[in-house]
Amino acid sequence: MSDPFATETLTGEAQFTISESARARLAQIFEAENKPDAMLRVTVSGGGCAGYQYGFDFESAVTEDDLVFGDDEVKVVIDDVSMGLLSGSQIDYVDDMVGSSFQINNPNAVTSCGCGTSFST
Repeated sequence: MSDPFATETLTGEAQFTISESARARLAQIFEAENKPDAMLRVTVSGGGCAGYQYGFDFESAVTEDDLVFGDDEVKVVIDDVSMGLLSGSQIDYVDDMVGSSFQINNPNAVTSCGCGTSFST
């Protein structure tokens, strides 16, 4: 893999990458909050205007059905059910005139809403 922050699972099937801007912003947040063991949890649930919606939360524990991506400083955790809809995706951090946010670039999404927080497959 060309992305040094990407990690494959042992099966090599599920892939998820973290852009450099997302990695830098997460490292900044974790440092500011003085939570070196914090991780970003990305989930997919039913709802939103397009059918599924992304969820973001901070965690400090990994469960047995989680996949962990990243490195020693920045980790993203995704449960195996959500991973079925996120495989091959990348999390990015975008800071532009409209505002700043984490965004998922998901190749599995056929359509997405205008705000970028929901999608359909």
